[in-house]
Amino acid sequence: MINSKTSISFEPQVKSIKFPSQSEEIKAYLLSGKSLTSLDGLRLFKCWSLTQRIFDLRRQGLTIETEMILLESGKRVARYKLKSIPE
Repeated sequence: MINSKTSISFEPQVKSIKFPSQSEEIKAYLLSGKSLTSLDGLRLFKCWSLTQRIFDLRRQGLTIETEMILLESGKRVARYKLKSIPE
């Protein structure tokens, strides 16, 4: 029997799960040797502003090349590819 003066506290042990940021996911993708367009960024990472994420990665020291490509629809879009990895 539990004494009324005794309190039992049940505090759930919640572990924090850290998911990678969009920038981290995009960086890993580029480090694997693949290139990205804005449409790829949206489709693969749900990233509405790939240009901003590329800017962030460049500020971290990555050298990312921008190539303008022509799509079958006649539209020109930027394709981003990692040129060199910082040491």
